[in-house]
Amino acid sequence: MVKATWNGVMLAESDKCVVVEGNQYFPLDAVKREYLKESDTHTTCPWKGDASYYSVEVDGKTNKDAAWYYPTPKDAAKQIKDHVAFWRGVTVEVE
Repeated sequence: MVKATWNGVMLAESDKCVVVEGNQYFPLDAVKREYLKESDTHTTCPWKGDASYYSVEVDGKTNKDAAWYYPTPKDAAKQIKDHVAFWRGVTVEVE
């Protein structure tokens, strides 16, 4: 089981994560999307494609761009479609 927490709140929990470049990508149905707010931030990875970001909001505190996903990943990264990964202080633990 893999869990993502921030500010004492469980953001995601799954035993079906996909690991890419050391990051745990959680399936969308395992993510508590009420804590995610769309961000205007976008980046490009040469082999995964264009990433979009969410800010995490918990108890009035915001962790800007702390989650990312690839809406239409390139073929080499198709396994992370409909998955979300976390960073920037979000604790991701494998149990």
